[in-house]
Amino acid sequence: MTTDEQYMTQALALAARGVGRTRPNPAVGCVIVRDGVVLGEGWHRQAGEAHAEVEALRLAGDARGATVYVSLEPCSHHGRTPPCADALVAAQVARVVVGTVDPNPDVSGRGIERLRAAGIEVVTGVLAQECRELNRPFFKFIQTATPWVVAKWAMTLDGKIASHSGHSRWVTGELARARVHQVRNELDAILVGAGTARADDPELTCRLPEGRNPVRVVLDSNLALDPALRVFATAGTLVFCAPSAPAWLEDRFKQRGAIIIRVPHTAAGLDLNAVLRELGQRDIMSVLVEGGGAVLGSFLDAGLIDRVMTFIAPKLVGGHSAPSPIGGEGISRMDQALHLSCVRHETLGDDLLIIGDVEEICSQV
Repeated sequence: MTTDEQYMTQALALAARGVGRTRPNPAVGCVIVRDGVVLGEGWHRQAGEAHAEVEALRLAGDARGATVYVSLEPCSHHGRTPPCADALVAAQVARVVVGTVDPNPDVSGRGIERLRAAGIEVVTGVLAQECRELNRPFFKFIQTATPWVVAKWAMTLDGKIASHSGHSRWVTGELARARVHQVRNELDAILVGAGTARADDPELTCRLPEGRNPVRVVLDSNLALDPALRVFATAGTLVFCAPSAPAWLEDRFKQRGAIIIRVPHTAAGLDLNAVLRELGQRDIMSVLVEGGGAVLGSFLDAGLIDRVMTFIAPKLVGGHSAPSPIGGEGISRMDQALHLSCVRHETLGDDLLIIGDVEEICSQV
């Protein structure tokens, strides 16, 4: 690993502290170094607060002649805060090492141009893949105005998410369930269908110490759920329903602080593209789809899944009527199957987590 890569790794670790807390901004980390000594570090904590570069400059004090390592191109436009590129120029740094270019059209290369125009040496593409991976939700959101979709389920070795009686607690062990809460802590929203909300009565919260609860999203075409369910225990749950859902039922949910959003309904169910657009308009950059099988199948059929996280327990359940994780229309030929890339796995006690991405990004910089 080169010196630039070592300090960029440090910047990435700082950026990771802001994951899940910066929307609609990206998570960014910055390290300022001169003569092998770290002068300042910073990361973006949340929208409206100082960007990583500004925080690192504040801690560094005198940064003249220093090298700045930043995981994402410094901004060049006035948003909630002044341009970071201007702050670096004013600080008279000598060199800026950028992990990856910002896809935001308001920035995209302009920050780098601003630095070079001021006589600052700029190096790009250091650990670019890792820097892009950290901000996968932001990259999709800024390009499509819709959130990055992670489909998650837990199943037995024979592909069942519950027994034939519907009993499902618990498919996986404690380590796997803790990993799920880590994901909930990092993503902006969590989505389930009415069937899962009714059968499991989930809270859809993050139970990690100092964790952050995602925005709760429920698909309930006819507003038929019981508002006393735990998913409505605190205000702010988004409930998507069809235009035909009875208007008088809305009040039951609104009394619990839920927000009703009507989207078009098709033969396959609620228009999921419309659901994602509505979430994007609320600056939700990522959503964890936890099911059930009908919802996951609908997302698969619509081609809206970006990442898959499958937890597999070494258990056998059997049963013709025991549910599997994905329903929907499915495919007719195996050569039509959705192929995942960048596949990796984690061992969590006796359980196995397999992660794969639908869009090839491993080699992109």
